[in-house]
Amino acid sequence: MNNIFIYCEIEEGLVAEVSLELLTKGRSLANQLNCKLEAIAIGSGLEKIPDQVFPYGVDVVHVADDKRLTNYLTLPHAAIVIGIFRKEEPQIGLFGASSVGRDLAPRVASAMKCGLTADCTQLEIGDHYEKRTETEYKNLLYQIRPAFGGNIIATIINPETKPQLATVREGVMKKEILSVSHKGKVKTVALNEYLNSTDFAVEVIERHMEQRKVNIKAAPIVVAGGYGVGSKENFDLLFELANLLGGEVGASRAAVDAGFVDHERQVGQTGITVRPKLYIACGISGQIQHRAGMEESAMIISINNDPHAPIHNIADYAIVGEVSDVIPKMIRYYKKNSK
Repeated sequence: MNNIFIYCEIEEGLVAEVSLELLTKGRSLANQLNCKLEAIAIGSGLEKIPDQVFPYGVDVVHVADDKRLTNYLTLPHAAIVIGIFRKEEPQIGLFGASSVGRDLAPRVASAMKCGLTADCTQLEIGDHYEKRTETEYKNLLYQIRPAFGGNIIATIINPETKPQLATVREGVMKKEILSVSHKGKVKTVALNEYLNSTDFAVEVIERHMEQRKVNIKAAPIVVAGGYGVGSKENFDLLFELANLLGGEVGASRAAVDAGFVDHERQVGQTGITVRPKLYIACGISGQIQHRAGMEESAMIISINNDPHAPIHNIADYAIVGEVSDVIPKMIRYYKKNSK
């Protein structure tokens, strides 16, 4: 059985969170398939990258290190990944569903003439029997993602082509170190085998990057509001509670579309995926698009005036009531009873 490959995004000498999450999932899939987990690292000054990825169970890391690759460029990165895939013939290739992954993965899929599933929320190994041709396929990658606006969960397979490619959004997979003592093999990529001068037709002259102002993903507590909060002014209550608890404020897409808060706070299928210790859902109905971004929170408290709201079904504690009544009480009693 051929191996599983993960494309690792690298920024300022560090492997991106989404790539580390994919390495964790890739290790689990490799164990099921009894194959190796391999990683691809492309950039400049990558001496420390192997030590970053080996603890996550990587058996082989392919390192393409060159000053010309300091910044992400579509053509050379695509040429290297495609060249490695053609040489190594992996059965599965995974990319982060980031701006880089969404640019790179389709080019790889087109060159390899194989299928690609975007924005997966779950990956599993399973079998499939095709009745029409009476063919049984073993050990396929089940690529699971919301479809039709989040109204259904689709399981997609690519039985006839290899590699099976998928992009996965940041936060939907759990990042977990396999062993700090795990060591793998480093393979230096011979760039002259894959690159030519036309691959560097585009040159990055200067970069300006603005750091993310809001880091909901790292917050231990998220107080999230939906359209049911009612107004931008009512969101001030959520900010007050979040500040009191040492957390961050999140929002559903409906609240963002209504202009209550900025898009950078959106949680859900088209926003950020979070796994806080405590998630307080205020005025959120709990449609699948939003649940996809928060349902793995350690504890969920729902506040909604509809006793039949879907959010109550996944909550550890459900409060039926108006957000404008419940939140001030939570703030008041927390101040009264906390030291």
